[in-house]
Amino acid sequence: MKEYRAAKLREMPPEELETFLGTLREELFNLRFRNSLKQVDNPVKIREVRRAMARVQTLLHEHRTGIRKLDASAVK
Repeated sequence: MKEYRAAKLREMPPEELETFLGTLREELFNLRFRNSLKQVDNPVKIREVRRAMARVQTLLHEHRTGIRKLDASAVK
């Protein structure tokens, strides 16, 4: 699974992070559904996706409140 590090995510513009967050939500839904049917190969993926969602939400919150701005050069 692709690593979701905060430094890499900070390079993305806010709009792209919002889209990425939606993708992660869909992935988490699918993993939970498959887990309920006992069809998940690696249940640790659920934890990884939840943590990635938390990272993205934290970065968006920091950007909105002005604590730390996201990369402005990526917006152009």
